[in-house]
Amino acid sequence: MERLLTVFGEKMDKTLPLNDYPRPQFARDSFQNLNGEWDYAIYNQKQEFAGYQGKILVPFSPETILSGVERVVKPTDVLYYKRQFVFKKTGDRVLLHFGAVDYYCVVSVNGKKVGENKGGYYPFTFDITSAIHDGENEITVTVTDPSDTGSQARGKQSSKRGGIWYTPQSGIWQTVWIEQVCRNYLKSASLTPDIDAGVLNVTLDFAEEVENARLDVYDGEEAVASVNTVNGKAQIKMGDFKLWSPEEPNLYDLEITTSADKVKSYFGMRKFGIGKDEKGIARLMLNNKPYFHNGLLDQGYWSDGMYTPPTDEAMIYDIQTMKDMGFNMLRKHIKIEPMRWYYHCDRLGMLVWQDMINGGGLYKFSTIGIRPFLGNMMDDSNYKAFSREDEAGRREYYVDSERMVKALYNVVSLSVWVPFNEGWGQFDAAYAYEFYKKLDSTRIIDHASGWHDQGCGDLRSLHIYFTPIKVPKDSRPVVLSEFGGLSLQAKGHMYNKEKFFGYRRFYEQDKFEKAYKKLFEKRIIANIPKGLAASVYTEVSDVEDECNGLLSYDRKVIKIDMELIKEINSRVKL
Repeated sequence: MERLLTVFGEKMDKTLPLNDYPRPQFARDSFQNLNGEWDYAIYNQKQEFAGYQGKILVPFSPETILSGVERVVKPTDVLYYKRQFVFKKTGDRVLLHFGAVDYYCVVSVNGKKVGENKGGYYPFTFDITSAIHDGENEITVTVTDPSDTGSQARGKQSSKRGGIWYTPQSGIWQTVWIEQVCRNYLKSASLTPDIDAGVLNVTLDFAEEVENARLDVYDGEEAVASVNTVNGKAQIKMGDFKLWSPEEPNLYDLEITTSADKVKSYFGMRKFGIGKDEKGIARLMLNNKPYFHNGLLDQGYWSDGMYTPPTDEAMIYDIQTMKDMGFNMLRKHIKIEPMRWYYHCDRLGMLVWQDMINGGGLYKFSTIGIRPFLGNMMDDSNYKAFSREDEAGRREYYVDSERMVKALYNVVSLSVWVPFNEGWGQFDAAYAYEFYKKLDSTRIIDHASGWHDQGCGDLRSLHIYFTPIKVPKDSRPVVLSEFGGLSLQAKGHMYNKEKFFGYRRFYEQDKFEKAYKKLFEKRIIANIPKGLAASVYTEVSDVEDECNGLLSYDRKVIKIDMELIKEINSRVKL
């Protein structure tokens, strides 16, 4: 396999990578980044720890180029981390934040265990006040990861990588940082815009007891509104407000001030829903108007950082390039991104469909790859057929789903939740739909993306790569949530020169572009008047063996003429 560095990885600050504030929608002045060089070791679980083996660049998984390790952590291994750092206490409490660690970890500070976490994609925090002191401190993290031998959420990680399955990765893969706060600090803020009533509804959660807070809203430098919360809640009247949309991504700044705490945030006034157009066709709605979601599948893999983007600029590049091409949506597939990725979607104006990460037992080809193509949509209460017999794994799915929804609830651009994809680990999708709807009634839910539709949810969701598209009759909006996958090699920029995967292969750019143009004109543009409400082309970039991307895996090649794709996308609309 080829070692491919992105331009961003080549220029990355290796002393303190990804040093931008990790949580832009909940920001304080206190911030100490613990990214950088840590000690590491990898031993079999049957072995005793026998000392650290080298240096690893956090927050890059040991399997990645940018980590400096390039070694796969096996399900039978334990991954050890150690970092020493200097600290000076200035607040009442000290919080240690992890963006994400895959999969199970135990964390200690100065030899004292401060917490443990299970779940490889979700942010978590430990109060380390009693363990930390002024001066030199030491943090240790031990990690185990069952990868594809377990039933936990893991996406496309596979011990037998190839084709649509990717190299597994483990350990710390998002920013580690310390924050100092007051005793009764603000833990979270729930921000719910209501454009029909012209208000922003705010609910605050405190560490100890509810107290009053002042909420100040700004449009740039201009003060827009100021109210006080009562019992941790407030309704801010927005007056003559600006709507948020991909075309006009208007954001308002929000400052939350308590007796001893201050948090800076932002929000956008927008509304997602489903309804009918003037012809009675079911559509996705944005701000009470029919709106076509023209998007791409975005797996968020990087040739040098895998799950972890090398820099903030790398994230911006992907989003802005797709927007420059004329797309207005990204379907975030098989992972949850760092919070800064969603921030850039918010401010740049890019809708987001967010997948829950696939889990469950082994992938059953008969259930996933044969029966749907024969028109056999199965009842997903058949846990055996869907590799969901593990009751503990099914419970963990809902724990993880709730963590995801709560972590991303305030994201302005997030319009659709996708609980299950193509039947991988799917179970009780009708119940899952209700579960998500109770957590978040403000967004659209694609309960079963691709196939094994259970006749519920907000959307009729189709994946069609090989056959002509005929928009079915349905009371729900019909979305083509995956299609395309046209493959073009970017020679000199391929992970696997010997084998590459593509749903339909091309070896010359002009033939690739002609096929792309024909695909959109015949399957998308022609079907919009017939009821097609959204489309998701596969995909943003190549990933390992997959060469389906509009960008090469290392992001050094744009594989399609920009003017051509902009012209095509100018016609992909209602």
